[in-house]
Amino acid sequence: MWNFSIFRTLIIMARTWPFVLLRMVIYTATPAVYCAIVACGAVVGYGAGHIFVLSDPEAPAKCAGIGGFIGFVAATAMVYGLREYFLYILKAGHIAVLVHLIEGKPIPGGQGQLTYARKLVAERFIEANLFFVFDQLIKAVLQSISALTTGLAALIPVPGLTAAVGLLNSFIRISITYVDEIILGYNIRMTAASPFENGMRGVVLYAQNSKLMVKNAIWLALIVWIMTAGIFVATLTPAAAMLYWISGPSFGYVFVFAIVLAWSLKMALLEPFAIAALMTVYFKTIEGQAVDADWEQRLNQTSEAFRDLKAKALGRFAAA
Repeated sequence: MWNFSIFRTLIIMARTWPFVLLRMVIYTATPAVYCAIVACGAVVGYGAGHIFVLSDPEAPAKCAGIGGFIGFVAATAMVYGLREYFLYILKAGHIAVLVHLIEGKPIPGGQGQLTYARKLVAERFIEANLFFVFDQLIKAVLQSISALTTGLAALIPVPGLTAAVGLLNSFIRISITYVDEIILGYNIRMTAASPFENGMRGVVLYAQNSKLMVKNAIWLALIVWIMTAGIFVATLTPAAAMLYWISGPSFGYVFVFAIVLAWSLKMALLEPFAIAALMTVYFKTIEGQAVDADWEQRLNQTSEAFRDLKAKALGRFAAA
């Protein structure tokens, strides 16, 4: 079974309610804004298409499609442009507060969580771009660790094992979603060294405990997706009940609405739960451990991202 307490994790997550509410607003508003921008583009295109309606009766519909596509591109560019800020404040800030609460520490000076987290992350990473570079490097190294820890099973000559290994690897790829946040938590917890040096130590400590960490990560992935399915059913059921009063092809909109709402609730409520649970296991497991030189050498040989991370930790390159 797993090595975390569901009840304690829920209590910790609930204590970070300002971040939970902020996540709810962002993850609910983003799809709505996306749809609104696409719709505006389609409406503008439809109106502009009437200029050519005499020469082409289908011009409004064609221009509406073009306008919708332009709106989609514009919305994508906007979300891409804001991604660093949201990662910098929302992701890193929430994890900073979770680290304090997991270790039983109060927020210093009685400051509000959002204010304290913003200050702490700014002190640790200085600027959003540095955090973004760190985050991408950690994700790349974790993919290498995943390949190392799961690839050996494919070499075992057992009939019928291929499908089982494929299923296991799929679960591990899903579960590793939360691990980069755990390394970020370790980085915030260990303030003595540079972010890249802490990141290097954090991923090696994860690798040498990967069996235990992957087991818990897989359990959490299953728990999160089961709960997400439950949320989807819970949101779809009352919406579907309204179909008695709604005619036409409205069920498609109700179905999409339920999916979007379930996804928003998953990102706002369930992902912080998974991160807090896995972080608790990680901190407890690595307590008193030293970095395994064999694992460090193995990662150095197989992962270009780890070599980049190590180079930055040793100060061979200027921080991005």
